[in-house]
Amino acid sequence: MKGDRRSGLRVGDNSRSETKPPYPSDRTPSAEEQIRAATVGERTPLTEPIEIADYDPDWPLLYLAEVERIRQALGDKVLLIEHVGSTSVVGLAAKARIDILLVVADSADEADYVPPLEACGYTSRIREPDWFQHRLLKGPDTDVNLHVFSPGCPEIDRMLIFRDWLRDNEADRRLYERTKRELAQREWKYVQNYADAKTDVVEEILARAQAHARGDELPPQ
Repeated sequence: MKGDRRSGLRVGDNSRSETKPPYPSDRTPSAEEQIRAATVGERTPLTEPIEIADYDPDWPLLYLAEVERIRQALGDKVLLIEHVGSTSVVGLAAKARIDILLVVADSADEADYVPPLEACGYTSRIREPDWFQHRLLKGPDTDVNLHVFSPGCPEIDRMLIFRDWLRDNEADRRLYERTKRELAQREWKYVQNYADAKTDVVEEILARAQAHARGDELPPQ
């Protein structure tokens, strides 16, 4: 569910937000300058093809190990933590990278949660004040993307609905895997470009998942 990066991002802004950020209803493809603006530190271009691995039953175990590490670091600052992304869906091929959703009281208040995570080896990599005050940290040893949001952020529900739908719907799980494998054969400068290229299929699948959650008639597959 990683989408594009919007313009106007202020790299280096660690202050607590005085007002709630706007919650955009959609995202547009990432321009290189937007990717660079959101990145904390240097952005490293891809040097090899993206590899989509068959599902690995060790992925949930790696997630649980990270949950323990994060809870030890943050304690009751953890309001919600969930395994998301493709590695959270049994049977789905994926990049061997564990995506974790972490909800804290205020994701913009980095001073409240980033130092304890850095103390156990995490590194800040993405800061997006204009997109739900999203922050992303990388894990210390296991390949982890730790996505940090605040309560009430619509992206939280989107991530969880998408994950749960793929867990239960074999047709869309196969569609998503097929699309990922096809896109992985192309050349991309950044992983984010590959992620952006999945937007259409993600939105198609998400529309069915949301319709199902509302009890609506499902859009055609």
